[in-house]
Amino acid sequence: MSAISETIVREFLEANGFLVQQGRKFVAPSRRHDSHIDFFTSNPAATESKAALPFELQLPNLKHIRRAVYAVKGWHTETFSPAVMLNSPEIFRFAQPAAVKAAEAVFGVDAVFLKILVAPSLPSSKKLRRESIEFLRDKGVDGVIEFPVLLTALIDGVEKNRNYQRSDVLQLIRVLKAHGMLREQQMELFRAAKPRAARKSKP
Repeated sequence: MSAISETIVREFLEANGFLVQQGRKFVAPSRRHDSHIDFFTSNPAATESKAALPFELQLPNLKHIRRAVYAVKGWHTETFSPAVMLNSPEIFRFAQPAAVKAAEAVFGVDAVFLKILVAPSLPSSKKLRRESIEFLRDKGVDGVIEFPVLLTALIDGVEKNRNYQRSDVLQLIRVLKAHGMLREQQMELFRAAKPRAARKSKP
């Protein structure tokens, strides 16, 4: 699952103007000294933002990110609640001092960069979501992008009349669109919040 998740994220970043360098092309037998950085990115066309970027990053925020490192966690059956993160310290290793040194070796010692986590989803509960964000910030993470955000952007950006033969991911989306397998109603599923439980009718 990690390979396809990283491929999807890379397609998303490149589609938004980022130059992407993969952190590694091998699986280390021991992850003890691994930085856990999946991508180093830079955007030559980035512009300064008039306001501070939100922690939960959306598509319009990307144009204001000049440099960043990304950790991709394709645990698509997990919600990144405080309990899950507490029991999975590897999630934050890309934001720790050893990883920062690895990023400085790529960007330069004086370069400013963000440490961004790509995660399946944060909790829907406002309380748990706030606690998750505080947990991530305490661990040195600067922002998070949820998979539905980038999946929606990729799907919306693909035209069924174009041939994306150099990208398996985009070509698959194009084929699904061409055969009517991805309709507007289905794409809305990526954007829609979880439905509330139906109220019981009064007797």
